[in-house]
Amino acid sequence: MYQILLVDDHPPVMAGTKMMLEQEGDLAVTLAYTAAEALEMAKENHFDIMLIDLHMPDVSGIDLAKDILISVPEAIILAYTGYDFMHHFNLMLETGIAGLIHKTANKEQLVTAVRCALRGEVVLPLTLVRQMRRITDHGFKDERQMETSSITSKEYKILKQIAGGKSNKEIAEQVIMSQRSLEYCLTHLFQKLNVKSRIEAVMKARKLGLLSDSDFG
Repeated sequence: MYQILLVDDHPPVMAGTKMMLEQEGDLAVTLAYTAAEALEMAKENHFDIMLIDLHMPDVSGIDLAKDILISVPEAIILAYTGYDFMHHFNLMLETGIAGLIHKTANKEQLVTAVRCALRGEVVLPLTLVRQMRRITDHGFKDERQMETSSITSKEYKILKQIAGGKSNKEIAEQVIMSQRSLEYCLTHLFQKLNVKSRIEAVMKARKLGLLSDSDFG
């Protein structure tokens, strides 16, 4: 029997996902409604796969995945999201997440994704692969667009610091760079998000699901 940990704060989604997976007969699903509960369960029990919602109310799923992988380096984690995932792609790769599943996936897609992950295969939706292919097929100009289409780990840390009310000086000290380098990073980040200010950047990041309400000071 394969053990699966499902982390989400939406009971209807959890109930439906649990039912679809357990109908297989060899998949047992344990539910965690908060990041703290999930982290404790991950430390105390063995799970073959973990499905983690990217947009938990108390912490982002990416941060939760990082914490779990620190405690359980061999954990296989799949991001489970209802949002557009293109902006999260770099972050998920850097974090060590093994793939992602959209919440609109039907039973066959969900089960197939889980079984692929159990075999040690990376799980990516075809829509994402096609989107990346369209970008690369258009030459150098669009390669740059692909490069700037996802937020990096450092930029994610900067966004969280801005949301927490930190000044540029404080952020530069936190991420270990000069203020001038930080200003360059901010300019590049604003271009990615198509915004013109720090406030617009964090508001856009929250809209995209990169930040949660708990990130705002």
